[in-house]
Amino acid sequence: MFTSVDDVAARLADTGYLASPAVATTVFLAARLGKPLLVEGPAGVGKTELAKAVAQVAGARLVRLQCYEGVDESRALYEWNHAKQLLRISAGRGENWDETRTDIFGEEFLLPRPLLTAIRGDEPTVLLIDETDKADVEMEGLLLEVLSDFQITVPELGTVTATRRPFVVLTSNAGRELSEALRRRCLFLHIGFPEEELERRIVRLKVPGLGPALTESLVRVVGALRAMDLRKAPSVAETVDWAHTLLALGAGTLDETVVRGTLGVILKHQDDIQKAAAKLDLDAL
Repeated sequence: MFTSVDDVAARLADTGYLASPAVATTVFLAARLGKPLLVEGPAGVGKTELAKAVAQVAGARLVRLQCYEGVDESRALYEWNHAKQLLRISAGRGENWDETRTDIFGEEFLLPRPLLTAIRGDEPTVLLIDETDKADVEMEGLLLEVLSDFQITVPELGTVTATRRPFVVLTSNAGRELSEALRRRCLFLHIGFPEEELERRIVRLKVPGLGPALTESLVRVVGALRAMDLRKAPSVAETVDWAHTLLALGAGTLDETVVRGTLGVILKHQDDIQKAAAKLDLDAL
């Protein structure tokens, strides 16, 4: 998939994803070693976008399993098309049960979900298991089988083993601690808030119409906000949203009036907005 760490960084940049050396190195190793990649960090720092960018540069199909509380095998692995099975049973009333059972548990009645879809694919595939920490602990046991042997057992059909392993990316916002067994099967990457220089490059790439001086001020203010004790610090995605907002407003400088009027773009809780309005000293930045 990639020839070197520099190749990863350059090709991801071509898609608009600016990767730090740590990100590029870990992606290269995950691809070279065939290991799943567990990416952890706060929301909005580019974990999901990394998987999308890898799929784009590799010319691979992106298969996404969005995790949430209560997600189970029928949503992650497969389920049977019960309505179609009932129609088949009704149509074959003259058959004995053994004949009908063999028929209704065939491929025609199987509804593959993301994990089975990715395992059975014979084309380049990126499997994104998004927000893994939101799934129940029981779901991790299911993932262990898939990520250990890249195979899935369908009792009625047998074991399906991957002929071409997908590139697997698991993301986590660290809402709960993932098991050591799951972590052990993955390479680990933490993506935090970027350094100022990288964030300036991201803003210049995503919002090229914003002037250099305003970009500099914006990144400094975002850094100051992240240093405060807020319920939810602004992420990179919100930095980019704020840059688009300033461009739409035609703002020439980031003065107190502009900041106070647009804090709701980057801060999502009223107590955070009030704290930032009280403590933020633009003259000192």
